[in-house]
Amino acid sequence: MASDLQWTKKTFTLNTGAKMPAVGLGTWQSGPNEVRKAVKAALDAGYRHIDTALAYGNENEVGQGIKDSGVPREEIWVTTKLDNPWHKRVEEGITSSLKSLDLDYVDLYLMHWPSSTDPDDLKKHLPDWDFIKTWAELQKLPASGRVKNIGVSNFAIKNLEKLLNDPSCKTVPAVNQIELHPNNPSPKLIDYCKEKGIHCTAYSCLGSTNSPLAKDETLAKIAESKGKSTAQVLLMWGLQRGTSVIPKSVTASRIEGNYQLDGWSLTDEEMQKLSNLPDRFKVCGDSWLPVKVFFGDDE
Repeated sequence: MASDLQWTKKTFTLNTGAKMPAVGLGTWQSGPNEVRKAVKAALDAGYRHIDTALAYGNENEVGQGIKDSGVPREEIWVTTKLDNPWHKRVEEGITSSLKSLDLDYVDLYLMHWPSSTDPDDLKKHLPDWDFIKTWAELQKLPASGRVKNIGVSNFAIKNLEKLLNDPSCKTVPAVNQIELHPNNPSPKLIDYCKEKGIHCTAYSCLGSTNSPLAKDETLAKIAESKGKSTAQVLLMWGLQRGTSVIPKSVTASRIEGNYQLDGWSLTDEEMQKLSNLPDRFKVCGDSWLPVKVFFGDDE
């Protein structure tokens, strides 16, 4: 029964056997001095999954927020990511992240983008390196105990095929963290990942302030009929599709509201309506990268 659903206690079991909490706090684009408080507020509210990245420049604050919360380290799932200009320096990348976080290990380490960007010129891709070589280096990390699970982010079917079919790929990524919301539902990509045993985590799962979702009438009507916020409905849509969700907020009341997901669910009809919204919108494109990483193959 819907009233018994405990989404905040739910975990997704990865292909490694690790159990990742279904709902986490995202920290992308959170301003300085806000993240520390946001992480503590999330952990106080019951979250046990925090997502950050070297590229966000806030790992230090995330680590401080974890310490401030007093929640034992082993109860928290921490994800961070290798930045594009560090692809040739995986060992330095994880060392830098652990130092900033002030942690001995992370639960999940992701390759942030399939772009081995030249650290000396961010408009260029390294001529002698690519994400397949980066993955070969990432595969070595779990043996050290500093990284429990490895995965990728922003990988389309085309790049996943390329990676999985390479002889050097011995470990199937545990997770592919991708932009997912009803204006970028990516059903083909989700099905492909499922088939390969790769769990999908949804970032930008609430769309963004300037996305068509903010004004979507279908979404607003469903939220109203449920007595829920549009954010809560979007998170439930993501969870019921079998993806973990990492809503970003720095406002304590919103962080708490985004976690009020127990005891209710969306009907099949409501899920269907949201999955068939006509608008298409991407919060995060690839025009800033030296290579194309999205190929329109996810629908």
